[in-house]
This record gives sequence, C-alpha cells and structure tokens, in this order.
Amino acid sequence: MTRQEVTVSNGTGLESKKAALFIQNASRFKSSIWIEKGERKANAKSLLGVMSLSIANGTRIILAADGEDEQQALEALAIYLSS
Repeated sequence: MTRQEVTVSNGTGLESKKAALFIQNASRFKSSIWIEKGERKANAKSLLGVMSLSIANGTRIILAADGEDEQQALEALAIYLSS
C-alpha cells in the first residue's frame, strides 16, 4: 500500500463536477484507492463516498492505493487535485 499527502488546490475542491471527473480518473486504475480526510475515509471510486468528505479547496487529504498500479494512480490523482 502506498500513501501520499496532497493539498487540494484546483480552485473549487471536489464539488460535484470535479468529484465526478476525479472518480472517472480513479476508475481507470486497477488498484483500490482511498481518500482520507481527518478521521474519515472513502472509496475514491465512489461518488457518494467522495462527496461525503466535503473536500474544499486548500484541504489536506491523504490518498492511499493498494494494487499493481498504485504508484501511477497516486501520481495521476495528485496531479489532478493540484491543477
């Protein structure tokens, strides 16, 4: 399992449209991917899970991935969240 801390700096955070695009990106990977915000954790491939975290611009989160393409997944998702 690989983990990476990321500060969301995409202008709006993960509101509905950005969250849907994030999930689309996460779903390209075979690895299990999770987002952690504080004590809460959600499946990064689940719209309901991601939206339930209420991730605003400037929020520090942890991305965690476990699987054959975990490193590539974290790199791609971290870039998406910071652009």
